[in-house]
Amino acid sequence: MMSVRTLVSAAIFLGLFLGLNLLIGWNGSLFWGAVLPPAFMTLYWILYGIIALSYLAAMILRRVLPYQLYTWFKLIGAYGMAFLFYSLLLVPAGNLAAWLLRLAGMDAEATVLLVGWFVVSLLLLLLLRGSANAWRPIVRRYDITIDKQAGAFRELRIAAASDLHLGTIVGKRHLRRLVHIVDELSPDLVLLPGDVLDDSIEPFVRENMAEVMQELKAPLGVYASLGNHEYYGGHITEYIERMRAIGIEVLVDRTVHVDDSFYVAGRADKAAEGLEPGRLPIASLLHDLDRSQPVIVLDHQPYGYRLAAEAGADLILSGHTHRGQMAPNHWITRRLFDLDWGYLQINKLHAIVSSGFGTWGPPIRIGSRSEVLDIHITFRSPAEG
Repeated sequence: MMSVRTLVSAAIFLGLFLGLNLLIGWNGSLFWGAVLPPAFMTLYWILYGIIALSYLAAMILRRVLPYQLYTWFKLIGAYGMAFLFYSLLLVPAGNLAAWLLRLAGMDAEATVLLVGWFVVSLLLLLLLRGSANAWRPIVRRYDITIDKQAGAFRELRIAAASDLHLGTIVGKRHLRRLVHIVDELSPDLVLLPGDVLDDSIEPFVRENMAEVMQELKAPLGVYASLGNHEYYGGHITEYIERMRAIGIEVLVDRTVHVDDSFYVAGRADKAAEGLEPGRLPIASLLHDLDRSQPVIVLDHQPYGYRLAAEAGADLILSGHTHRGQMAPNHWITRRLFDLDWGYLQINKLHAIVSSGFGTWGPPIRIGSRSEVLDIHITFRSPAEG
């Protein structure tokens, strides 16, 4: 049974969510009421209700809805979340502009139409641009030098993609884009630092996404680590087994020695710290490695970089932040994490955080892009440096 605190929190959230949607809906009715005949306003509220409440309905009714209807509700509602988010930023600004125009003497109806069309147009542009940013991935290249020898390797090319969030919204079509990009990059190694799944493993299995995922190939292998969303889904053992069956090793507080030349270490996600068996400290994970060879770490959430540097990691790859996914959320993420996106060097540690390949919630990106990392590493002996 849910605790009283959980019930109270849920009631507060639900009340706030419904209240904000009613506020935006009422503002919208003022505008559309000036544009459309009165008979259409009933249709307006029906459509608005579907857009505003579909995501919530999908979550509450998941166990009773047919799978296809659930996926449609979730997709419509996801765009509704983006609509609500940007409406909450634009509508108050529009109301202020309308008030100033009225003070300046503009007619009430003309004010509503002018401000309304401007806000609606800006919302539409944001959603269209954000959708393009989400579904049209780009490649970001990073060139780094590690002052260690890696066997016979003088160079290493890595393709990395975090936060695929495969589920009911991000599916096989977007996954094929990843496979196509990786094929074009022809990397030596492919790394997936967490949140390959959105949460539930059901869409991954039901839609046979493994059929596409297994096309990710590289001469030195494909390795993944867990993210917080794999823990939320609760099917980690099944997920690891299904990934191994298609040739992808999921490293959970485990290291592999690749071609006797360098190490890839995958950490359990930070979300595991409150669970059994928890996760190893980075120093314990790397303790027994020959740290005269390069050490590459997959750690989904970008925390504890100084500890990783002290433990002997040379490159750490993370995701999780999505760079806020929808601006201005990046103002928050840049204050929450050691690095919320891009590149940082701490002593000899190179840290790279990806904004992610997929999306969580709305398939919208403003101020961030869906991306694949193309990492070129040059190895050299300390004497050469």
